[in-house]
Amino acid sequence: MSIDLLREGTVIPAHPLALTAGRTLDERRQRALTRYYLDAGAGGVAVGVHTTQFAIREAGLLQPVLELAAEVAAKEAGRPFVLVAGACGDTAQAVAEAELAASLGYHAVLLSPQVPGAGEEELLERAKAVGEVLPVIGFYLQEAVGGRRLSPSFWRSLSEQESLVAIKMAPFDRYRTVDVARAVGESGRGDAVALYTGNDDNILDDLLTPVAGRRVVGGLLGQWAVWTRTAVLMMEEVRRAWAGDDDALRSLLARSSDLTDANAAVFDVAGGFRGCIAGIHEVLRGQGLLEGVWCLDPGEGLSPGQAEEIARVRAAYPWLVDDDFVAARLDDWLR
Repeated sequence: MSIDLLREGTVIPAHPLALTAGRTLDERRQRALTRYYLDAGAGGVAVGVHTTQFAIREAGLLQPVLELAAEVAAKEAGRPFVLVAGACGDTAQAVAEAELAASLGYHAVLLSPQVPGAGEEELLERAKAVGEVLPVIGFYLQEAVGGRRLSPSFWRSLSEQESLVAIKMAPFDRYRTVDVARAVGESGRGDAVALYTGNDDNILDDLLTPVAGRRVVGGLLGQWAVWTRTAVLMMEEVRRAWAGDDDALRSLLARSSDLTDANAAVFDVAGGFRGCIAGIHEVLRGQGLLEGVWCLDPGEGLSPGQAEEIARVRAAYPWLVDDDFVAARLDDWLR
């Protein structure tokens, strides 16, 4: 079952939004992206999250975008494939979005921690309410990009909720990561709650290094929205390293900083992450999966020099690029 796969650990790309030059939904390319992730071997997709652009809600695109991914998965997956829907806002909005996702066949909800003015008790009540609709994936968002610190007691209480199946950790702070891992263990539900990395800059180290005695079993990542076939092969190598394959471990550690450098270009670290979504689009545009780098916000795009940085890392790390895999299948995905 899909929830079993989620708990076991897998590759979950954060699904981008395909737009036309007029900034309307490009349904053909939206479907093609989902087919790409399926054929690349990803274990699922997360839709309606930051990489999909939160503005899809105001643009009236949340339901169509969720529907397209669900339709492709239902018709073409032929295997367990985890559909994760992002849910935002206060309790009423988050529950409504979870109900929409459930009606479309989604398996879990990634619950945004961004609720202005809400205290930890309110966030716990919100998670409980959403959990009555679908299993919940908690999300620890880093403070450096507008997130907030959540106490170890919050994570323990959240982990005690029967509906919690995983936590995506993106604190970019090892102390905070330890807080979460320890709290999950103390909750008594350690076997039921999977830890996922959301640290796009530290993916391989997170997957290879146990935290407070617990292993990070997979990733739910914007970085894995690009070069996804390589991400799947890396995850297979990670499992070999877990099983004691020293050569796999050494190989992964040797490439860890390459992946961090590539992420800096794609996510626009030099520009303060302003071009992070457009950077993902630029990689996919170069492969023919997207027609352009357009975002819903006309003011959002690549930062100066970002395209050149992406070209640099593509040339510097040919092991990371999955261009041949994409080129061989692109016409079928775009059918």
